[in-house]
Amino acid sequence: MARTTDNEHSGHRERMRKKFIENGFDVFETHEALEMFLYYAIPRKDTNPLAHRLLDRYITVGGVCDAPIDELMKEFGLSENAAALLKMLPEMARLYTESKMSHDNIIDYENLGKIFKAKFIGRTNECVALMLGDAKGKMIYFDIISKGSLNSSDMPVRKIVDLSLRHNAKTAFIAHNHPSGTALPSGSDLLYRKRHIDGRITGSTQQETVQIVARMLLYKLPEFICLFHAAKIIK
Repeated sequence: MARTTDNEHSGHRERMRKKFIENGFDVFETHEALEMFLYYAIPRKDTNPLAHRLLDRYITVGGVCDAPIDELMKEFGLSENAAALLKMLPEMARLYTESKMSHDNIIDYENLGKIFKAKFIGRTNECVALMLGDAKGKMIYFDIISKGSLNSSDMPVRKIVDLSLRHNAKTAFIAHNHPSGTALPSGSDLLYRKRHIDGRITGSTQQETVQIVARMLLYKLPEFICLFHAAKIIK
C-alpha cells in the first residue's frame, strides 16, 4: 500500500512538473503553486493539504513566506529545511529583481517607487534604503543602511552624510518600508522631512518636484513604501 501511494505521489509530482515547465505558474491555482514549491523540501509527502492549511492561515503566498519561521515549524510541523525554503523565496525574488537593474543607469525618477520596492521585497522589518546619484544623474550607490523592528527604524543621519561624501554624490534619495501597515507617513516621518538632514546635506533644490515624486509613490504603492526625502548634496 505504501509503495502504491509513493507511486501515486511520484506520478502526480511529475505531471505537475511538466505542467509548470510548459506553462509556468500562470495555469496554476495558488495552492497548487505552493504545493509544488514545497516538493523540494518535503520529498515523500503529499504537500497539497499543507499548502491549503498555510493559505487558510496566512491568506497569500507572501503571507506564508513572511510568517515567523518558528511558527511555521511549531504549528504546521515543517522541518527547519522546509521553513527555510519558504523564507528564501522572497529573498531570492529580491536578488533576481536587483540583478536586472544596472547601477550605471541614469536614475529614472518616474520609476523610483519600483526600484525602491524591489529593494524591500521579503523584508518583514522596517528598513531604510539610500540611493545616491552623481553629477550626471547616474546611480552610484543603492543599499539598505538601517534595519529596525517591525514598526520602526532609526534614521542613520551620520551614515548618510559619510556615504554621500565618500561616493562624491550630488543627489540622495531616502526611503523606508512600512511592512506592518500603510505607506502614509507617520508622525516621525513628517518630523524628519521638516528637519531634513543635518550636517553637510541640505534640503532639495526643487521642492515642488520632490513633493510630486513623494506623492506618486505614496498613492501608487500604498502597501509598501514611503519615499520622504530627496536632497541635493552641497560640499
